[in-house]
Amino acid sequence: MNKHDPVMKFSHVKPEDTQFAGGGLRDFFLYRDLGIAEATGGQVICHLVKANMPPSEGTGWHRHDCDFQIVIMTKGWAKFMYEDKPTLVKAGDVVHQRPGIVHYLFDYSPDMEYLEIVSPADFKTVDMPAPTDKVPPVTPWT
Repeated sequence: MNKHDPVMKFSHVKPEDTQFAGGGLRDFFLYRDLGIAEATGGQVICHLVKANMPPSEGTGWHRHDCDFQIVIMTKGWAKFMYEDKPTLVKAGDVVHQRPGIVHYLFDYSPDMEYLEIVSPADFKTVDMPAPTDKVPPVTPWT
C-alpha cells in the first residue's frame, strides 16, 4: 500500500451513515461496517462490534488467517483466552492479535463494544482444537 495506490479511496463515515446489523461472523454480536474494506479495495476491514445477547458458548477456539489484526476495546470489557492464558480486555485497551494466534472470546459485558481492524478484509476464521480445557465460567448478565 502506498499513498498513490489506485484502489485506495478517501472515506469518511459518520455514525449516522451506517447502522449496527447482524449477519456478521457471530450471531451474538452486531457489526457496524466503517467503509474501510471498500475504501482500501479489500486490503483492510475496520468495523465496530458490540454485544447483542448474553454469552453462552462464546466464539469457540479459532484462529484467523490474516496478516494483521488489532482489537481496540471502546466500551465495557471482554474476556479472551489467548492460547492457554485468560486475558481481560477493558475499555481503552488495545490488543494486537498476532497472525494465527489460537484464541477464544468467552465472556463479555452487556455494553461491550470494540473496534476491530484486520488485513486482508476477507480474512478466514478457522476452528481449532482447544489448547486448554481451563476456560473460566461466564459472568451472567443481570
